[in-house]
Amino acid sequence: MAKMKLHVFPPSPNARQVLIAANELNSDVEICMVDLLKQQQKTPEFLALNPNGLMPVLEDGDFVLWESTAIMQYLGTKETPRTLWPADAQAQADVSRWQSWRLAHWGSACGAFTFENMVKQLVGGGDPDPAELAKGQVGIEKYGSILNNHLQGRKFLVGDTMTLADISVGSWLTFYKEAKIPVEGFAEIIRWRESLEAMDSWKTAAPSFG
Repeated sequence: MAKMKLHVFPPSPNARQVLIAANELNSDVEICMVDLLKQQQKTPEFLALNPNGLMPVLEDGDFVLWESTAIMQYLGTKETPRTLWPADAQAQADVSRWQSWRLAHWGSACGAFTFENMVKQLVGGGDPDPAELAKGQVGIEKYGSILNNHLQGRKFLVGDTMTLADISVGSWLTFYKEAKIPVEGFAEIIRWRESLEAMDSWKTAAPSFG
């Protein structure tokens, strides 16, 4: 059986979360680089895989899947027994709730700082926009409090083991120091993030600054 192909740009949190999931699951995948800085996501070959011109993309034979959350859930169905993407309906819904929360709220709050304080420098986009950082600050204060409160007395977001919920939400703190994401006051978030980053599956997927 041919290996699955995972098209990613590793520094991206969206790429890192699928890489962490694949690492944790020991998925048999071939990593294919999509260099966003070289605009490789706009080539005809890549647009044939994802007309949105975005990564990550998973190829499993003739089946092509885009959207990082969908890819993670698909990979999770291949795990036996299932822990990252639970088979139990209520546990699965809880994981989905946190992944949806990341999509709707947490990712955009963290992303404002990541884009303004990091990505702009890489692409020559100028100085950070104070208005965008202010919006991100409001989001971090609101949603960071929700996340911090939920983590009190918990090692993971859902249940007693790591799930896709932890990977989706935690991956957006990959660059929290470099991007100056203001979460230092949330002790539970910092504790939880550090415990995740200590795992082998996270270390292997860590972007290199060297």
